[in-house]
Amino acid sequence: MELSHSHCSSLGISAVNPHCKAASCPPKAIPSKLNAKRLKIFKYGVSVGLFNRSSCSKHVPAGRYKRNSSWACSQVGAAGSDPMLNKVSTFRDVCWRFLRPHTIRGTALGSAALVGRALIENSNLIKWSLLLKAFSGLIALICGNGYIVGINQIYDIGIDKVNKPYLPVAAGDLSVQSAWFLVIFFAVTGLLIVGYNFGTFITSLYSLGLFLGTIYSVPPFRMKRFPVAAFLIIATVRGFLLNFGVYHATRAALGLSFQWSAPVAFITTFVTLFALVIAITKDLPDVEGDRKFQISTLATKLGVRNIALLGTGLLLVNYVAAVLAAIYIPQAFRCSLMIPAHIFLGVCLVFQAWGLEQANYTKEAISGFYRFIWNLFYAEYAIFPFV
Repeated sequence: MELSHSHCSSLGISAVNPHCKAASCPPKAIPSKLNAKRLKIFKYGVSVGLFNRSSCSKHVPAGRYKRNSSWACSQVGAAGSDPMLNKVSTFRDVCWRFLRPHTIRGTALGSAALVGRALIENSNLIKWSLLLKAFSGLIALICGNGYIVGINQIYDIGIDKVNKPYLPVAAGDLSVQSAWFLVIFFAVTGLLIVGYNFGTFITSLYSLGLFLGTIYSVPPFRMKRFPVAAFLIIATVRGFLLNFGVYHATRAALGLSFQWSAPVAFITTFVTLFALVIAITKDLPDVEGDRKFQISTLATKLGVRNIALLGTGLLLVNYVAAVLAAIYIPQAFRCSLMIPAHIFLGVCLVFQAWGLEQANYTKEAISGFYRFIWNLFYAEYAIFPFV
């Protein structure tokens, strides 16, 4: 974490893209049989793929438009004229957007990288019976992620209508009542999975993550109002708790006591600082809405350009530290991968920051820069098991 604005009859949600009115996008040059099918779909309040780019572009980022329209068009053949199948497909898409897919990718990659590292270090202890346990742990992490991003959407409806109008609650695709049902389901399911499979200590860490995610968004705490507290919460949950918790749980599943290794200490420190950068830069595309609702962030106080440069500088510190770690502790890392990979990623970051400067910090360029930072985050976890 991403057609018609009329609502589906029973679920209270609209189809894939909530920002395009069907009336503004008439179907063109479609065979008569397909027209009949699509008109029948419109009868049930669901439109799929019948909009042009110009009518959507001012509301939906280009990348999201392409994904949503491609997905919608692919559903025509699958859903046909069956209204129930259309409603299920649409609800599935709304739930996926509600989960903020870009955060799920980070969570899934992070957990897979830490599990992979623990298994590489103890390959003689691998058992197929652990596969189901690892999968259940991933489901629990996705549930925890869904709870945190979901409850934030519930309490940020007004702000999201300005900053992120494509999110399902802000767009009216998902009712507040349904959103509450989902976040409660995620929290309870995640806690049950962790409690049953991973013991008291990991359950307490998981509960701490849910608690921090709650006070970040929910009044009267709403710690997101305070920049330092917000940064610390995000860095703690996405940086320390995820990495430490997953590695600890994996070693426990292998029958081993917890023990820090140089690579795991490195990735935990690296990602904690990286999460701090994400916490700082996530407000860059949201300055307009934050100012309107008097949400105090570093971006509103110091300006977009200064925060972009600050985030770039902190990430460069991360990459320089990674190179130095490989040089000074060569026995702990695979230097032939660790050094060139981080030099390459650092150069890509500098180039992206230069492009943002050349674009004069337009909203589109800022959004692209923020997405690039997440791609760097994914890349770090992707190479971690092999360094």
